[in-house]
Amino acid sequence: MKTNAIVLSKIGSASHAFSNQEITLPALKPDEVLIDSEAFGLNYADVMARRGLYKEAPPLPCVIGYELVGKIIDVGNKEHQHLIGQRVLAFSRFGAYAKLVITKLNAIIPLPNSKAEIAMALSTQAVTAYYMSDYISTIRRNDIVLIHAAAGGVGSLLIQLSKLAGAIVIAKVSSDEKEELAKRLGADFTINYTKKPYEVEIESILKGRRLDISFNAVGGASVKKDMRLLGSGGRLFLFGGAELLKGRWGIFSKLSFLRKMGIILPVALMMRSKSILGVNMLKIADNKPHVIEACMKEVMALFESGKLVPQVGKVYHVADISEAHNYLESGKSTGKVTVFWN
Repeated sequence: MKTNAIVLSKIGSASHAFSNQEITLPALKPDEVLIDSEAFGLNYADVMARRGLYKEAPPLPCVIGYELVGKIIDVGNKEHQHLIGQRVLAFSRFGAYAKLVITKLNAIIPLPNSKAEIAMALSTQAVTAYYMSDYISTIRRNDIVLIHAAAGGVGSLLIQLSKLAGAIVIAKVSSDEKEELAKRLGADFTINYTKKPYEVEIESILKGRRLDISFNAVGGASVKKDMRLLGSGGRLFLFGGAELLKGRWGIFSKLSFLRKMGIILPVALMMRSKSILGVNMLKIADNKPHVIEACMKEVMALFESGKLVPQVGKVYHVADISEAHNYLESGKSTGKVTVFWN
């Protein structure tokens, strides 16, 4: 089975990394479906893969991408024939940058009417946010929550989920425009970290209190800072390493990134009653697909009830994939970046 795909051919800049090629897909397995893609979403992990910083990515050349919207055109088992023609939002374990995409039956959810650019944020980003905020560790009323990259895809959803739980939200962003977005979404306090050190601003806001939760997609030096800001019972969710993208010195930048995070001993966490929770949704999808399925259903229910409003970022045509990647990598993006085939 042949299809067109945006193939990651080289590590490096977006303008040279991708090529539109014809690829061959394997035969469908009984628990799989074939989707004719309408559009796919971009995630920060895609940028990390293109930069050679995401070890989970397949060897080159490969097709990356975790999510898409499209219609099911074939099934691996005749018992699922009724699914053909159904429009769905779907996860994929890579491969979403293709026109035809194979994925598992338990990785799809019906999507009859919503626009693809709205629904796309309900896949990887919303499931990640919901997994952290509601599934693995519940936010409680009046918890003080710090959200890094609060205007991005995951961050904008975390603001909403935190406010639904009754938390006090501190949104860390990089521009005045993003501060306004965070406020509109319900953040109680906003910090533009390009103007002042965010840890100083937070201490001023807290007035002697401590953070209960930090959702950190940055890593590096911010980990030590967040741990100092957390109080007893505090949780640090570490779900990204955006600071790595600033490095220009290969292995030396990676070593510096790790050094800045510091060494944290389990006994120290116990004595201070603090927790660090590492989150890699690809591993959860591999080993506990039922968790992804459950989170996806809950997220869709919140969306349909109007309690969760995805933030639409920029929309691109597939011919402009390099421009889309550059925008996401620039740090200027807000909400979800979506790429359409037509």
